[in-house]
Amino acid sequence: MILDGLRRALHGMRAEWDMQFIDSPEPALRALDQGTYDAVISDMRMPQMDGTELLEQVKHRHPEVIRVVLSGQASAPAVLRSLAPAHQFLSKPCDPKELVMRLSQAFAMRDLLSNEALKTLVSGLRSIPSLPAIYNDLTAALSSGEASGAQIERIISKDVSMAAKILQLANSAFIGASGRVSNLTHAISLIGTENVRTLALSVHVFSQFDQNSEVAGYLSALWNHSVETAALAKKIAGSENCSKSVLEESFTAALLHDVGKVVLLAEMPRQYRSLLLERNSKPIVSLEAEQLGSTHPQLGAYLMSIWGLPVPLVRALAFHHCPRVDEPGDP
Repeated sequence: MILDGLRRALHGMRAEWDMQFIDSPEPALRALDQGTYDAVISDMRMPQMDGTELLEQVKHRHPEVIRVVLSGQASAPAVLRSLAPAHQFLSKPCDPKELVMRLSQAFAMRDLLSNEALKTLVSGLRSIPSLPAIYNDLTAALSSGEASGAQIERIISKDVSMAAKILQLANSAFIGASGRVSNLTHAISLIGTENVRTLALSVHVFSQFDQNSEVAGYLSALWNHSVETAALAKKIAGSENCSKSVLEESFTAALLHDVGKVVLLAEMPRQYRSLLLERNSKPIVSLEAEQLGSTHPQLGAYLMSIWGLPVPLVRALAFHHCPRVDEPGDP
């Protein structure tokens, strides 16, 4: 009955999407093995295996596929567990327009990437590495039991990966937010410190970065650059008398703007480090396009889109090296 309801709800997308509705996990895995699919949407509670187990198998066998949980029966621990294999968590009943919008955004950002290997790499990520010092600060604050929401926010706002993951959870329908969440203050208040604690202490969510790695210095500098850019973006928005929500959104977008570089440094450290050494000869995005076939803005935007972050943040990441300048007469 649930599948029939989805089939009817998505009837209007038949001209754009090929869809298959399957009532149990094993046939779904066989279909994935035999065909090519862009996304899998799974219930949480099913016979044979639950949604988390199914998506773990999909992630292992077909890491390039976008993975979404759509469920009306899930506890908080189950949702947190699903964050490892799932990109997004939506609650039933789900507005079909919301599902279509989220998938369409992810597909649009994915289509910016011409390097198939990088698409698979990004879709397969369960977390982004955190610097040990910031990670340790957060876990210490949470373990004390006395940290305020403001203290937690100050720590998280210094770390690109933690900020992205907190926003991913805050934008899941499980949290029940009205509208999309673009700032950390709102995200942390929605999630609650106990869920932040569970996220932070889970090795499946925040992975510490090895200080002895050959790219540790690059990541540290990148974190500092992101935090400084975020502070400046918020000041610029303030100087333009923007609303508080725009100030916070500007801060978040600037904090996350180079998340694609974090992915590249973590996943292909030697190749990307050698590329960074050449950046004085050409702009970094030109070198990335030439040598990787895709750029860090495209990678970052794709990752944030499949994690369900709001469209303005995703677009800011995608186009921060080529902002649009309005011409006279433009609408």
